[in-house]
Amino acid sequence: MSIDSMEDVIEIDNEDESRGTENDEIAAIDYELRNIENELQKLQDRKQLLTQRKEKLRDDALLKKSFSLSKKNWTSEDFAWSVQLRKALKDLFRIEKLRELQLPTINAIMSKEDVILIMPTGGGKSLCYQLPAVISKGITIVVSPLIALMEDQLHGLRKLEVKAGMLYSKADKESVKMIMTALVDKNSPIKLIYVTPEYMAKSNRFMSKLQKAYQLEHLERFAIDEVHCCSQWGHDFRPDYKFLGVLKSMFPGVPILGLTATAPAKIIVDVQKMLDISGCLVLRAPFNRPNLYYEVRRKPADKETCLAMIENLLKNRFCDKSGIIYTTTIKDAEQLTTDLRSKGIKVGCYHAMLEANYRSEVYSKWMSGKYQAVVATIAFGLGIDKPDVRFVIHHCISKSMENFYQESGRAGRDGKKSVCLVLYRLADVFKLSTMVFQDKVGLQNLYKVVTYCLDQTSCRRALIATHFEESWEKNCAEMCDRCRKPNIGKQIDISRYCRQLHRIITKAVQNEVRLTALKLIDAWYGKGATTLRMSDIPVPNFTRETAEAVVGHLLVNGYLQEDFYFSAYSTISYLKRGPKSGLVLDNDHKILFNYELC
Repeated sequence: MSIDSMEDVIEIDNEDESRGTENDEIAAIDYELRNIENELQKLQDRKQLLTQRKEKLRDDALLKKSFSLSKKNWTSEDFAWSVQLRKALKDLFRIEKLRELQLPTINAIMSKEDVILIMPTGGGKSLCYQLPAVISKGITIVVSPLIALMEDQLHGLRKLEVKAGMLYSKADKESVKMIMTALVDKNSPIKLIYVTPEYMAKSNRFMSKLQKAYQLEHLERFAIDEVHCCSQWGHDFRPDYKFLGVLKSMFPGVPILGLTATAPAKIIVDVQKMLDISGCLVLRAPFNRPNLYYEVRRKPADKETCLAMIENLLKNRFCDKSGIIYTTTIKDAEQLTTDLRSKGIKVGCYHAMLEANYRSEVYSKWMSGKYQAVVATIAFGLGIDKPDVRFVIHHCISKSMENFYQESGRAGRDGKKSVCLVLYRLADVFKLSTMVFQDKVGLQNLYKVVTYCLDQTSCRRALIATHFEESWEKNCAEMCDRCRKPNIGKQIDISRYCRQLHRIITKAVQNEVRLTALKLIDAWYGKGATTLRMSDIPVPNFTRETAEAVVGHLLVNGYLQEDFYFSAYSTISYLKRGPKSGLVLDNDHKILFNYELC
């Protein structure tokens, strides 16, 4: 071999050695970067935990102030109005006995104290401002977000011959004129004026009349229904509710009564700050409704199979019983109503776009028993007064635990056993997420419902109690599906499945393809587009239903994340790696899931 050839060989060997050294160094840097990512994620999680703890300590201080106010004996019947209150309760409302927290709330608001009352649906919140209004000389302003709710309450008050009116954007001129006059007429018989927050925020004329009423000492109190809507952290935030923050400064001395069926401590504190009533009296009724049976079922993917399931429930388990079936969209409500009627089941359809007369007719037929159930959007149910609702079926999951608790709480107001059944399917999650993702806490609220549905071991009441920051150590008495048939499953580590899904997503990104949950699971099972399949990833040895549960768990815990794109006609949800995806690069990292893989 010539000297030149030997030099070439040496040079090649040096290049290979240099390239090998560079590759080793890159691998070492990659390893260190992964470790840094893991440490950053841990620090981020710790920061979030400490921030939440700090906020909770501040909130607790305000709640302690409220608690000290609650120590006063508000249940006493020695107030100046107590005799008159009892007389009106019996003679006008035809009620012999007040429910828990009604008397303390009424006494406090009559004492000019600001109050927030958290009481389950059907607990009797409306009486807490209607009864004081009747025995007071001036006018009570009731702020309510739903016209249907206001109409229901006005209908009930007319039966009792209590004078009341309502203001909203489409109110007729005669009604508006009458109410505006009543505000400044101390001899007017009108006791309550219902008004939407939007009308209040936009009508200078109304606010001017309110100021005049205040000067005449004709303004008794404000009752704000669904008060959680004030908070951006609430599940139904309404921007026009922020306008209500001016009430305390504009009308000092006029008490505010905030009412809601559901609100964790964080939201209650936020509402107090927003309404400028921090440290006010907060009265909270226990969350538990012992007569309600909670159950979650897998919703069949096939439409006909799902319809057959509901038909079977209505004709057998709930035969001759009254109930509500909640759907997500108007289209779903109308289609399900048509389908059930074709099966010979007497149901009515109810949603906000129907004519008022038609809605009233559906409501009347349901109340009288001509309809076994109402198939409805969430526009139906607020303020209904039907005690014998034996079942509430959610054809699709709710947008939040608060919504679920309110909607299911319309069952069993008479105290008798009733069923709250949720039909859960992963596809419905993405149907809803595209509706709520622009809300500040829309996805966060939705994912809590998904967690509730996926949990195979915990008592349903314990899950609800945890959400509403209440302790639940009692026996459920087999009043939920998990306690009736306990699942002796154990926690499993699904981190390897997460890594497999991440690899499929990475391949899709390299091919410039976005993956929906359906396509991701298809690729995992070796189906769908061949360009997305990975031969070295084993096909799961469990059902597709279980695969959907794994994807759902990874999604709500941050290992997967939704990525939203707008098309010409809709919003589409795709899946990508989540903020915690870096953690699974560590083979020792575990993702525990209480689920039986089958």
